[in-house]
Amino acid sequence: MPMKQLSGLDASFLYLETPEMPMHVGAMYLLELPPGHRGRYVQDLRRHYAARMAATPALRRRLWWMPLNLANPAWVDAEPDLAWHIVEHRLPGRPRKGALAQDARALLEDKISALHPQLLDRSKPLWRIHVIEGLPRSAHGLRQVGVYSQVHHAAVDGQAAVALANVLFDLTPEPREIAPRPSTRRKTFQIGMAEMLRGALSNEVSQVVRMARELPATLGTVARTARGSFSLKALLGKGNVTLAPATPMNVTVGSARAFASASVPLGELKALAKAHGATLNDMVLMLCAGALRSYLQQRQQLPRKSLVAAVPISLRQTGDTRPDNQASMSLISLGTHLADPARRLAHIRAASGAMKTAMGAMKSILPTDFPSIGVPWLMEAAASLYGRARVADRLPQVANVVISNVPGPQVPIYLAGARVRVNCPTSIVVHGLALNITVQSFDAHMDFGLMADAAALPDVKSLAAALDAAFAELQTLPAPVAAVPAPARKGRVSRTRLSSRVSTTGPRARNR
Repeated sequence: MPMKQLSGLDASFLYLETPEMPMHVGAMYLLELPPGHRGRYVQDLRRHYAARMAATPALRRRLWWMPLNLANPAWVDAEPDLAWHIVEHRLPGRPRKGALAQDARALLEDKISALHPQLLDRSKPLWRIHVIEGLPRSAHGLRQVGVYSQVHHAAVDGQAAVALANVLFDLTPEPREIAPRPSTRRKTFQIGMAEMLRGALSNEVSQVVRMARELPATLGTVARTARGSFSLKALLGKGNVTLAPATPMNVTVGSARAFASASVPLGELKALAKAHGATLNDMVLMLCAGALRSYLQQRQQLPRKSLVAAVPISLRQTGDTRPDNQASMSLISLGTHLADPARRLAHIRAASGAMKTAMGAMKSILPTDFPSIGVPWLMEAAASLYGRARVADRLPQVANVVISNVPGPQVPIYLAGARVRVNCPTSIVVHGLALNITVQSFDAHMDFGLMADAAALPDVKSLAAALDAAFAELQTLPAPVAAVPAPARKGRVSRTRLSSRVSTTGPRARNR
């Protein structure tokens, strides 16, 4: 069997990882156990994962390192020890009698803030599940448990994580039977040095040949996109991509984290998007922009210049469920310098449209793999130096915040018989980008997970609360209306003209 070496993009998450920058992603789940449930849920979950393990190759592999860390490591098969990978935590004390259901969410957020900085053991498969007991009962009077999942970003991106969840979760309380994926390959638990070196050199040669073959088409696409971007800039009167202003989020991060979450009704958000002629992703950006503007303005830290969001874009083809990374990053201006929400939404729609136009052609040539000999040394040294020298505190950044929107299941789901009530993603913060907002549609909600550096944003829960206020502001925003057609004059054909102006009330707001 050919050696399965990590792609350049996958391996980058290994080389960039430091104690200050854990590179795992995951989710916070708040589960409601069925009536009359007894025993430890962690045992239920271990049995459930054992039954699904044959259908989840991403959970049954570990890293095999190149001699002297010369090039990217490879994946080899591994048998996970579920007693180590799925662990139980119990919150101190007993659940307070009469505690509200939302108290469970806050307790769970605090526990995840403490657990997230723990790096995954690279000698084992790169995932872990934490079961948190001791939460208050739900609003329905049922026992609740929390689950916090960790999967290294070297193993999955957002779409691959969703594909993995499709195997692990069920649509009914009764778990379904899952057939293992057919495979004709032999298991590989280790790779010899000669095979590693031969495979790495073969991969290098194929990468160089591929890059040389694709170079003419790549240069042509870049030139056409550049010309289109300049014409689009002239059309809009301003560019979308610019250096980001300084904010409290754009600093060197430490090893402590602060996590918060929020949810808004998905159906209502979709209806608002339709009413304003926007996409669901535009509305997610609008909510984040409104919350960030309010949060920074209250602290007298709102820049006059618009904040810029780094927005991941998927390069994955429809139906591709391979457990790897196939994504790139784009930049979108959030219009936080605009006090009028109608103007801010128009700004976001224009910026999002400009990004799609620029990235549409570029997606086909963005690389996810590249030659890697010598790269591990360079990237690890650069990541370490960047943090120690606190470069992020001195140089301007291209973005202020990462905002990622991952489509999820829009129906109720169950895990080992327990109903999932909350599904908030958890993601990565890095030097210079101390806040990551990852969003996933789930059941009847749009769930927001806000991961922040604890020193930069210790009150990240206030920012999560500002999302509720931003949603309320969006609900009151008048939608564009079509003009009433004028009566047809005799002998002339009437025309219906649509007004593109957004109706507003009150005095015209200034920027700030």
